[in-house]
Amino acid sequence: MKKLIAVLLMLPSLALADGLDTGDSAWILTATALVLFMTLPGLSLFYGGLVRSKNILSVLMQCFAITCAVSLVWLVCGYSLAFSDGGSMNAWIGGLDHVFFSGINRDTLEGTLPKSLHGLFQMTFAIITPALIVGAFAERMRFGPMLAFSILWLLGVYIPVCHWVWGGGWLADLGLYDFAGGTVVHITAGVAALVAAVVLGNRKGFPTQGMMPHNMTMTVTGAGMLWVGWFGFNGGSALAANGDAAMAMLVTHISAAAGSLAWMTMEWKKFGKPSALGIATGMVAGLGTITPASGFVSPAAALVIGLSAGVICFYMVIFVKHKLKIDDSLDVFPVHGIGGILGTLLAGVFASTELGLFSGYGFAKPEYTMLDQLGVQALGVVATFVYTALVTWGLLKLVGLFAPLRVTAEEETQGLDIALHEERGYDL
Repeated sequence: MKKLIAVLLMLPSLALADGLDTGDSAWILTATALVLFMTLPGLSLFYGGLVRSKNILSVLMQCFAITCAVSLVWLVCGYSLAFSDGGSMNAWIGGLDHVFFSGINRDTLEGTLPKSLHGLFQMTFAIITPALIVGAFAERMRFGPMLAFSILWLLGVYIPVCHWVWGGGWLADLGLYDFAGGTVVHITAGVAALVAAVVLGNRKGFPTQGMMPHNMTMTVTGAGMLWVGWFGFNGGSALAANGDAAMAMLVTHISAAAGSLAWMTMEWKKFGKPSALGIATGMVAGLGTITPASGFVSPAAALVIGLSAGVICFYMVIFVKHKLKIDDSLDVFPVHGIGGILGTLLAGVFASTELGLFSGYGFAKPEYTMLDQLGVQALGVVATFVYTALVTWGLLKLVGLFAPLRVTAEEETQGLDIALHEERGYDL
């Protein structure tokens, strides 16, 4: 009789555990707004300040238009293909159960969250990823082909990789660690940026002509917005208001601070002076690198990850621009691509519970050793890199069959604001 009474007393809490959690929902509602804040206005201002004044509106326009277009594609089929059960093809792509968010109403749940909220939160990740690529072809890609490529890239690259990792696909089955987007967001965007920069070619005058940022105040302001928004990016990826979210936010902040100071120090040592551009870029490197590991590592490990990001990404920028002479205009591949690769691999190291102060929270499967987890992480990196590079190249060539990808030399000299939009960013 006592056992029966105990069970009956537990029923309300069990029902609550299996149903809607208002605390979780409130946090993910907030996180969703923070992630959109990263793109509009954070990334827009960060990128806008880095280009020359004659191209600022073109960058803002690209980020804004991508936000709108991706939102509609996500509604029509993106969420369904990324997160629905794909049947016999589920290892590679989801199904069409939730086209136009069909079957999702106010009471439909995804864990303890409204399923509509889960779809909206994931939409903001889908928005920022193609927007990151804008930095690679800034100041030289035509608007129409840019928008067409972004939509096709979302369908051809982002959605399949998202399903592989977060939608129950083959990398999820293997136990890949990617808490908030090392592979799904940063490697895909970084590799696509590198391919786009190569396909479109260098800007007129690169690398002999200086192309300095026109408004560092704007860039640092955008960087601050990115830092704040990233708490939603990583902390929200716990999909709950719990210890995982709190630890993800803590390690995110530590890595950002460490990455900023490491980059600034490298720049100070090499060029004699620290710069606002350097410290802000180091912050982004630290944020991107901790992203895949943020739910699995300790604060001490985050310090190592952030310092590594600041140093390695700094030297990768020099390598890509000065050694390879590839005009990845705003350093998307060296910062996001390399950061995503580094963070994904280091997640397989610092998740170990046997590293003392630097210990994390265990490997994806109990039977895994560090070598096993590193193998899965490396496989995820290689698969994402190769798939993204091939499909991105194919999509750019496909779009180029229907319209020129690049503005003319005269339009590039004039600036894309006037040439493509008949507007000026400044009227002084």
